[in-house]
Order: sequence, then C-alpha cells, then structure tokens
Amino acid sequence: MSCMLTSKILYAGEGRELLRFNKASILGCHGRTMTKESLGHGTEFVREPIRYNLLNERRKNILLERKEIMETMNKNQNKIKVGLFGIGLDTYWPQFEGLYDRLNGYQQTIANKISTQHTDIEIINTGIVDNPIKAREIGKKLREQGIEAVFLYISTYALSSTVLPVIQQLKVPVIVLSVQPSNAIDYERINAMKDRGKMTGEWLAYCQACSAPEIASVFNRAHIDYHLITGSLEDKIVWEEIASWIDAIRVASALRETRVGTLGHYYGGMLDIYSDMTQLASVFGCHFEILEMTTLNKYHKSVSEEETKTKLNQFHQDFNVDASCEENELTRAAKTSVALDVLINENDIGCMAYYYEGSGDKQYEDIITSVIPGNTLLTMHNVPIAGEYDIKNVIAMKIMDLLGVGGSFSEFYALDLNDDVVLLGHDGPAHAKIAEGKVNLVPLPLYHGKPGKGLSIQMSVKQGPVTLLAVAQDGDGKIKLLVAEGESVSGPILEIGNTNSRYKFSIGAKQFLKNWSEQGPAHHMAIGIGHNADTIQKLAKILGIQSIQI
Repeated sequence: MSCMLTSKILYAGEGRELLRFNKASILGCHGRTMTKESLGHGTEFVREPIRYNLLNERRKNILLERKEIMETMNKNQNKIKVGLFGIGLDTYWPQFEGLYDRLNGYQQTIANKISTQHTDIEIINTGIVDNPIKAREIGKKLREQGIEAVFLYISTYALSSTVLPVIQQLKVPVIVLSVQPSNAIDYERINAMKDRGKMTGEWLAYCQACSAPEIASVFNRAHIDYHLITGSLEDKIVWEEIASWIDAIRVASALRETRVGTLGHYYGGMLDIYSDMTQLASVFGCHFEILEMTTLNKYHKSVSEEETKTKLNQFHQDFNVDASCEENELTRAAKTSVALDVLINENDIGCMAYYYEGSGDKQYEDIITSVIPGNTLLTMHNVPIAGEYDIKNVIAMKIMDLLGVGGSFSEFYALDLNDDVVLLGHDGPAHAKIAEGKVNLVPLPLYHGKPGKGLSIQMSVKQGPVTLLAVAQDGDGKIKLLVAEGESVSGPILEIGNTNSRYKFSIGAKQFLKNWSEQGPAHHMAIGIGHNADTIQKLAKILGIQSIQI
C-alpha cells in the first residue's frame, strides 16, 4: 500500500518528539519505518524537540477560556432567570374599576415573595397578558431573557388564546398558578353591596379557578407539559409547592453546567455500573470529562511538603483521626488529597466517578490506595465522588448535593430481620456533612475486593428522615430516577471502617429490597437527609424522564 503525502504536521505523541515534515507527512503507512528515502525525493525531514503534548496544551487553553467566560457571565448574571406572567381579559378592565390594578398587585406579591425567599432567582415579571397580540410580544420578551422556567398566574378568567402564543415560544417548564387571594370569598361583605356590577368585580378577583380547566384542555391537546398548583396566597402548601419547583429548577440548571469527571476505568464485571454517557449527557445536559491517571500522577509528584502539612491540618479539623492511623499513611493520603484538589480545580470538575487498581505499578498503587480521605473532603465540599466508576450514581449524588441534603455513596449491606431494618453503607468516600457526629478516619488492613490497604472513613448518616436516589437505565436505554423515603434509625452497626447505617421503610425491609431491586437500578444509591422525593419527582418532570417512588 502506498503512503499518501499531505502538508500537515505529524505528532509523535505525548512525551515524545514532534516530527514535522515541511512538505509531507504520512497517512496510512501502517507503522512502517519512516526515512527520507521512504518519503520520496525532495521531502525535507525536520526533527524538533517538544517538551509537552500540543493537544493537552490546546485543551488547557480551552479550559482557561471557559473559566474566563464563566467568570464574566457570573459577574454580569449570577441569578437563575424565571418568568412570571399573568393572564386576564381586557374586556373586564373598563367594566370593573380597579380590578386590573388589584390583580397586578396579587401578581407582584407572588414575584416579591419568590424573590425574597430565593435570592438566587431573578423573576422576570411581565405583568398581565390580556389579548393575543400582547401574548406574542410577551412570549418573545421572555424567550429573549433566557428563562429556565415560567410561572403562569391565572389572575381571573382569561381566554386560552392569550396563553398558547406565550408558551409555544418558550419551550421551558410551565407551572400554572390557580391561586386566589385568600382561602374564601367574603360572602357577607360582597352580598351587602348594593351594586351587582361591583359585586361581580369582587367575584372576578377570585375567579382563578375559572380558567384552570380551559388551560389544561388546550395544553393537553397541544402536547404541552405543564404542572398545576391550586390554592390561595394564604395557603402554606402553595408556597411550599412553589419552593419545591424552584429547587428543582435550580438543580436542573446547575446540572447543565456540571462537568462530570471520569477517572480510571470500570470495576471489571460490574455490568450494572456500565453507563451510557451519551444518553446521560442528553438527559441531564452535563459534560463528561475523561481524566487520566497520568495527569493525577503528575500533580502528585509536584505536591510540596508545605501543601501536605496544610492538608494534614484539614484532616484533623474535619475528621476524628483515629490514634491507630500511622503517620506515613496520613502523609500519603494528604499528598494524594492535594493532587486530587488540583485535578478537580484544573478541570473545573463538579463531581467525579473513579476506579483504578494500578496493580504492579508502585506509583499508581500508592495514589489509588490513598484517595479515600481526599475524596471524602471533596464530597463534603460540594464535589461528590463516587467509587467503582459509577457514573450514574455520581449524578444522583450531585443532585442530592445541589439540593443541599448530602448524597452519600451507598449500597445494600444486609437486612436485620429481627428489627425490620435495612443496612446500607459502602467503603470509600462518604458525605461527612450528613454524618451523625464527626466522621472517623481509620486504618484498614485491606480494601475488600480491591488491591492494597490504607485509610478509610467510618460514619453513620444522621438519624431522622432520609431520601434514597438512584439514576437508573432501563432495557430500552431510557434514563429514570428511582427514589424512596425512609428513616435513619439508631441501633448496632458493623464498625468495619465504612459508612454504615440502619434504615426503616414503611413497607418493611424485605419488601423494600424486593421493590427497589426489581426496578433495575445499579447496586449503588445516594443517600440524603430529609424527605425530598417530591422535589426529585419535579426535577424528573423538568428533565422529561420517568421517576418512580418506592
């Protein structure tokens, strides 16, 4: 086979020299030796030493550019934009004096309360849309604002023709507010009025329910997804529902900005863990950054003694360091923790899944058997880390972390059928912020099922309400969220240098294991404190995927 000549540059690879051919480079030579003679008459062969990989340099420049862009964006706009528009009927305004201003006032109350309770949210309040022409203008305005979601406030009866033109332009989640001014009409006061025209105006101020079926009908027929909240401005549940939607919107927005790191490789044979990154990226909007152990090794070699000492101080500050931890193991873990910090920061990583063995290579074994304390620190400081290269589960952990409820890496340990509880835990990194007390850093003589020995985290999740979350993929390749609510309870646990807690579920331990497993998740899940299933289900609706609560 003959070689094709081009005018491009041929790179010899990382850590090697760059071979530049001024007049030609080789394509399709199948590894044959390249010489002046084999290249042909007149080809100039120039060898220039290069001390770095040009592709890595370009990648570094891209990251720097991205950080500069993000910093500029954060300076100019660090709030999540959410739209709010009301609907009414322009025929009413000349008929009922003061009605328009009164309804606008209710809408402003909604805007003010959301802004006050959620300071990271910028409400784009467009006022009341009361005719189809204005609807198109408002739809365009909201679209140009780049809103993440929109609240549609039914201020009184309104024609559905004033709604559809707005929503069709936006392509964002729609939350419909059928929310009246108070829990009930003041019948006595209104009936005491002599003017039935004014009485009708008072009723129309409470006529939010009038349009709810009409809007739902049109949205259903137009295949527009929407979510309806009903109640009153005095209704505590209404504001809890709005807050839950805001939380879900916030998480969905943050996931799209998350760079998920993957370091190492899968734990061979764990078929349930293998993940479809393309599908995950299409659902959650996140970016996957493939990280190299060689890069971590490079950072590890450059860690200074001063950096190691500083990290050791952090260990003693954030962990209960067991007296049996050897000094050299602490130092080894601290050095690796510093290198992990650099890896995360240099690549702007928001969460990471990892696994590596490094068997037979002392350098890499030294790193991978000392990652647990550093990964735990990252997890407790909003960069969740999942072991065994479980990419799906680290996204579940990130969701929990974005909700501010933790997200500790866990799996089924055993059932205590005497007490009807499920034992859940895992070796490796844990979410120390949701621990029952300070977490313990303890030595392990071996890592079960993995090479080497080193330090590990021993902790239990805070007692009280908890939520379990798994990101699962079904047989058709579709992504879904699997969620359950239970309670972390007191009682005996195994003190084997892992996270380990006891959990009760309303359906009992045996039925819970059966129901959860039959949904087909991988064997890991994320655990967070509090009951958060409702918000997670809202997140699934925003993402357009199924959520199943056990």
